[in-house]
Amino acid sequence: MISKKDVENIAKLSRLDLTEKEAEGMQKDLSEVLDYFNLLKEVKDKIKLVSVEGKEVLRNDEAKAQSRETIEKLIQAAPNTKGEHVKVKTIL
Repeated sequence: MISKKDVENIAKLSRLDLTEKEAEGMQKDLSEVLDYFNLLKEVKDKIKLVSVEGKEVLRNDEAKAQSRETIEKLIQAAPNTKGEHVKVKTIL
């Protein structure tokens, strides 16, 4: 289980002002999340990659060029655009 001191440190780094009750809840929730990660690690160690005819099934993560028609459809489907770019709300 994650310690109360760890929760307080995380809250401080996140600039959160937690009450005692909230800190206890976060301690429980964060412990559960970490338990799930540990469970996933166990499963990952037991899984073998499947291959087809000696080749791995996984593909490389690489960008592929899209046709001009596809790009135009995507831009037309966006609610807010500027030229060939999709405008989104500022996050920071």
